[in-house]
Amino acid sequence: MSVFLGADTRVCVQGITGRDGLFHTKAMLEYGTKVVSGVTPGKGGREAGGVPVFDTVKEAVAATGATASIVFVPARFAAGAITEAVEAGVRLVVAVSEGIPTLDAARLYDRVRAAGARMIGPNCPGIISPGKSKLGIMPGWIHSPGPVGVVSRSGTLTYEVVDQLRRQGVGQSSVIGIGGDPIIGTNFVDALGAFEADPETRAVVLIGEIGGTDEEEAAAFVRDRMRKPVVGFIVGRTAPADKRMGHAGAIIAGGKGTAAEKVEALKAAGIPVADRPSEIPALVLAAMGR
Repeated sequence: MSVFLGADTRVCVQGITGRDGLFHTKAMLEYGTKVVSGVTPGKGGREAGGVPVFDTVKEAVAATGATASIVFVPARFAAGAITEAVEAGVRLVVAVSEGIPTLDAARLYDRVRAAGARMIGPNCPGIISPGKSKLGIMPGWIHSPGPVGVVSRSGTLTYEVVDQLRRQGVGQSSVIGIGGDPIIGTNFVDALGAFEADPETRAVVLIGEIGGTDEEEAAAFVRDRMRKPVVGFIVGRTAPADKRMGHAGAIIAGGKGTAAEKVEALKAAGIPVADRPSEIPALVLAAMGR
């Protein structure tokens, strides 16, 4: 099976006529994603990549039955686009946009949850259920269907880990890039809970990084609530204190959020932690008894 995204998910692309929106729409269609509509205000009635374009998400949902959207709009418009989507009845929104102000993200979190919807991101590569559908910017060809769920704060490192798994014959149920901003719509605990409930996911890889306490909270969740094995990897072991490394949320402040703390928390919860990505497939296979 898969989590959050399936073969029948009907997708609307917000910002479909922009360079990035159109490029990734074509890639999603090529992968088999059911992209049924796009939205760019003022350009309704056209087509982009063979997909009908509407002026509003409400019109797109009414005409095409879209239940998910992906946002390719500039950061200053992204909060409004996400709000528009959930108010139109969309239940899954992937926010690729980077640079959304933290205050906007905090307000979005509450709006999305109040609407009964789910947001992945912002500042994320999206989600892919290999062999079924992808909603994001990740390269589809490196993924393969299988029993291992992957959840990660890092985008490009996710691709490296997935490729390492594929090379060892380990496929994935779903791969979720949750994003590296301080406030995100779907966190590690949300994803771990979904993988725990998925009958065809047999193990999970968790890729964390410095900053915040998400990995420590995930470790407690695994210890107390999960029966499936989890393998961990933490990025940023050599990062200096008080320096933001890559993502807006990847900053060690006041001695908190260090890689060492996160590794210790994962190991204390019984989670094996790889020192490098190449070690992950062997740890996963061992965890599954293979």
